[in-house]
Amino acid sequence: MAMAEKTTENKNGAGDQNYDTYQLIVFKQGQEEYALHIDQIKEVVITPNITKMPQSASYIKGVANIRGNIIAILDLEERFGLSKSNVEAVNSSKNYTLVIESEDFKVGILVKEVPNTLAINANEIDENVNIVQDANVEQNYIKGIVKVKNRLIILIDIFKVMTLNEVHSAMGKTVNV
Repeated sequence: MAMAEKTTENKNGAGDQNYDTYQLIVFKQGQEEYALHIDQIKEVVITPNITKMPQSASYIKGVANIRGNIIAILDLEERFGLSKSNVEAVNSSKNYTLVIESEDFKVGILVKEVPNTLAINANEIDENVNIVQDANVEQNYIKGIVKVKNRLIILIDIFKVMTLNEVHSAMGKTVNV
């Protein structure tokens, strides 16, 4: 993981051990906690009105105008099979949107609570997790399980949760691959 910051601190503040430290954004989906690397998130905003797009996957709630950009809004609870949401429920309640931006696309992820930041050491991530995942997703989007005190937080790579074709489909674009 190239997103690590090197720190050299031990219990006394003296520098004799190297730890990779990660900054994560933690949020709830269903009853579980999920996390993303902080550099995958551009900003957190109150969810604006969402316009449903025809013939898009059910977990793509539609598109919204965020700071002049029209972006697809995803419901990870539905994507992961944790619950079913609808646009009316999303538009009627106070939700937050994590704006995710890559070179290829920009999307929003719905969350019900304000996400928190968490600094962890690399040794708090169990990356050897054998988990059965969605057969429709070609790439493994679960990066590991973060173990902090009595919490288990699922660390995901948001860029692997949906394909570029799915994002463009939600935006009404065609992709030539």
